[in-house]
Amino acid sequence: MGEGLISELKLAMPWGHIAAKAWGSHKSPPVLCLHGWLDNANSFDRLIPLLPKDFYYVAMDFGGHGLSSHYSPGFPYDHQNFVSEVRRVAAALKWNRFSLLGHSFGGTVGGMFSCIFPEMVDKLVLLESSPFILETNELENMLSYKRKAIENMLQVEASKKPSQVVSPEEMLQGFLKNNSHVGEECGKLLLQRGTTQVATVFMHACMLHRLLVAARGSFVVAHGLLSCRMWTLSCGLFLNRDRRITRES
Repeated sequence: MGEGLISELKLAMPWGHIAAKAWGSHKSPPVLCLHGWLDNANSFDRLIPLLPKDFYYVAMDFGGHGLSSHYSPGFPYDHQNFVSEVRRVAAALKWNRFSLLGHSFGGTVGGMFSCIFPEMVDKLVLLESSPFILETNELENMLSYKRKAIENMLQVEASKKPSQVVSPEEMLQGFLKNNSHVGEECGKLLLQRGTTQVATVFMHACMLHRLLVAARGSFVVAHGLLSCRMWTLSCGLFLNRDRRITRES
């Protein structure tokens, strides 16, 4: 649990629920934290305690990630649906205006939301991200890209591969092997929310295999727990490399 964490949230959605975790007083200015692709809300556990205490931080798990419900079979995991999730979460929390803090893919989603609902966004904070990320191939041939994404989705659904079940140590080592930039401590923290124990010593990934389809032919960026540096857009908070918090004058 992150320092100062006050509650775990479970917000009802048409397909199930969105899970989230909150820090601070709900009476303070709200900040919605959006994690990276295939990460979860635990990404912010080490960052939130370093930020000013006079905000209400809510880190959500996108659908199919962390403790949130998976989408129904055949329903794609794409940018537009995650933007819709942000709007649904804001409605569930009864927020009319709030700030967004997005890491990597979460920053892309936050940027899209800010363009679609600018009146709802106070500040947009991006970490290792930019508002929009599209590969050159996608820009040059959007139709072919979309076709490939749909065909990949159908192939994964037809394969009907069973969920992989491994020991906690095997899960951790596999994760670290595929994410060499993430340390063991951070890997354990992400897997804590991204896996489920199904027997005494075995675990399986919470994220459905079909989630990986959206990464094929698209972009894959480095993910990890956020504790080093923050880039901001029109924001009053800055986290320097030495982790000191300063405010925009």
